[in-house]
Order: sequence, then C-alpha cells, then structure tokens
Amino acid sequence: MSREILETVETVKAVEHRILRRPEVEARIGFNRAHIYTLMQEGKFPKAKPLGIRAVGWDSVEVDQWIAERLGIAEHLAENSPCE
Repeated sequence: MSREILETVETVKAVEHRILRRPEVEARIGFNRAHIYTLMQEGKFPKAKPLGIRAVGWDSVEVDQWIAERLGIAEHLAENSPCE
C-alpha cells in the first residue's frame, strides 16, 4: 500500500465518531429540518440513524464528509469559473 493510503487509513481510524442530533446538524450545515429530510429522501445527505422510539441522530463523520464534499465542489467551481 502507498504511504498516502496508509496515512488516510490512520486518519480515519483516529477520527472520533459522535452522534449528532438534529439541531447540531442544522447548525453545522446551515439547512433547516425540512430541507435535510428532503436531501435524505433524495439520497443527497447521510441517513439519520434511529436512537430510540422518537429519536434519531447522524454520524458526525458522515456529516463532516458530506460537508467536505460540498466544499470541494465549491472550490472546484470557483477555480474553473471564468474571470471577469
């Protein structure tokens, strides 16, 4: 395995998984409840995990990866946009 892959594996192992409740997810991504659930239904946001009868939560690592992907897309668009 290459050094880069090994470093990535080490980083993933070191990442702390936490359960995020909806208000924290909303604060992190800037979308409201309705939009989060719409994205989930469309397969564009990580699915909530059931915690109990009336409680759900999201894996913090999955949410952070989703944010990183969005930022990567935004950076790519900014780099490739024509300068005025």
